[in-house]
Amino acid sequence: MFRIRRIHDIANPANERALAQVLQILRDQFPRLSPKDVDKLPDQLRNPLKYQLRSILFVADDMKGRVSGFALLMHAPDLNFCYLDYISAAKQLTGRGIGGALYDRLRTEAALLKVKGLFFECLPDDPLLCREPEVLKQNRARLKFYERYGATPMIGTKYETPVKPDGDNPPYLVVDPLGQTVRFGRNEMRQIVAAILDRKYKDVCSPDYVRTVTDSITDDPVRFRPFKYRTEKKVEAVRSAPHPDQLIALVFNNTHAIHHVHDSGYVESPVRVKNMLEALSKTDIFHTIPERHFGEHHITDVHDRAFVDYLQKVCMTLPEDESVYPYVFPIRNKTRPPRDLPMRAGYYCIDTFTPLNKNAYLAARNAVNCALTAAQAVVDGSYLAYALVRPPGHHAERNCFGGFCYFNSTAIAAHYLSRLGKVAILDIDYHHGNGQQDIFYERSDVLTISIHGHPSFAYPFFSGFMEERGEEKGRGFSINMPLPENITPEIYMEALRRAIRRICKFDPKFLVVALGLDTARGDPTGTWPLEAKDLAAMGRVIGSLPYSTLFVQEGGYKTRSIGKNVRSFFKGVWEGAFL
Repeated sequence: MFRIRRIHDIANPANERALAQVLQILRDQFPRLSPKDVDKLPDQLRNPLKYQLRSILFVADDMKGRVSGFALLMHAPDLNFCYLDYISAAKQLTGRGIGGALYDRLRTEAALLKVKGLFFECLPDDPLLCREPEVLKQNRARLKFYERYGATPMIGTKYETPVKPDGDNPPYLVVDPLGQTVRFGRNEMRQIVAAILDRKYKDVCSPDYVRTVTDSITDDPVRFRPFKYRTEKKVEAVRSAPHPDQLIALVFNNTHAIHHVHDSGYVESPVRVKNMLEALSKTDIFHTIPERHFGEHHITDVHDRAFVDYLQKVCMTLPEDESVYPYVFPIRNKTRPPRDLPMRAGYYCIDTFTPLNKNAYLAARNAVNCALTAAQAVVDGSYLAYALVRPPGHHAERNCFGGFCYFNSTAIAAHYLSRLGKVAILDIDYHHGNGQQDIFYERSDVLTISIHGHPSFAYPFFSGFMEERGEEKGRGFSINMPLPENITPEIYMEALRRAIRRICKFDPKFLVVALGLDTARGDPTGTWPLEAKDLAAMGRVIGSLPYSTLFVQEGGYKTRSIGKNVRSFFKGVWEGAFL
């Protein structure tokens, strides 16, 4: 069994291994390719502007990461076409349906990109152009295969002219219209052919050759060869729905509602997740994966052991339906915390409105499991993953809780990913991500960026100033972007673009987004005017980044609009990543 998936981020460990196997298939199956052409593939994936074509790589692999085939698709958005560069099964694995599955996936991708056609070269089935009978037989079989999909060669041009005068087996230019009824005008096709020859074969095709071929395209509209191998004339249109490998991995915990504080004014309630899940279920861009259990050491890697033990013990001792709010803060003698566990809450808390109750520890523990499950999905090759968790976590520091947060799921997931390479955390909650800042303040392998309301008016009030830049090795790797109480969407987007530029300079292996939806208009904890369309625009910018990305839910408390807002945000993320 194999699956087809798109390789987005070649820095991802699973994708690095897949790419190495793809390069070996290229060497095995295309022995006439120069080492230079093989070795440039990673650069094609990293630098699309350099080659004037966006390279999109697909692999057929199994759950152990063994690659059995690949396909490389080139997208030219300026001329609205796709070009199939390579498609091949691994050596000894041809004839097992791998090529057909890959081609089906390419057609789905091309349809989602809304191109007019999928172009590729195919060797001729005309004995006047191919002298060797055995090769001619193979060419016919290949063209017969593609004709099943409605793909036929362009005719009436000099595209089949050999580059060298005595050359044999010159390729046809074949076009798959993806089941659409399309016509290509003369000038349009001349531009496409020139782009293929210039961008793909610049080292082979001279300007005179390109001119000869393009000038030979005189039919308007361009003609294509009638079907030669199939009798049915109608070809079914490609359904432009997301492919399984384009879905965002979604992890949520069904038991989050055990943490439900009924006190008046407490806005961090279970209905938040309920409304978000209902809204996301109306899209077709997510697939749910089950939560896994992870050892407690992942928490104590980030939080102090004494703090973790305290939360567990105090929550176990509290009666059902009773909450303890911190109200004594021993700032004068931190070495002598109160003996009484409930009274000690102020020793570990930064505010007076984050309660402890019987289920707070367990709910926070489950939120961590969800975040780590989503992080592992990214490690395993998912390009995008979303941990929809509560309670939130980004205000929890190394040894304290607050702001409705107990364990910092975002920081724990980022630390988990950091064992494989650099990580950038982008916190877009309305409130400063003081937890991540505190935890990673002296580290250079995790960049923390927070865009938030200025601490002169916004919680947590004591952190989030621009001059807080990190210490020791972490100097310069803690970035704060405090914004005024009243802003416009344009002001926010400019701050986001600055944050993106810093992330790109850092060039992480993974991006973790602390997703707060309390930046939206009307949120009871915020003052900003962002609408659903603004959140979609934010999502598109973040989704377009070339990094495997984990989203961890933080704030967002206007329950009537939170569903619409999260749906709009992730619609933007998906469009930025895949279109």
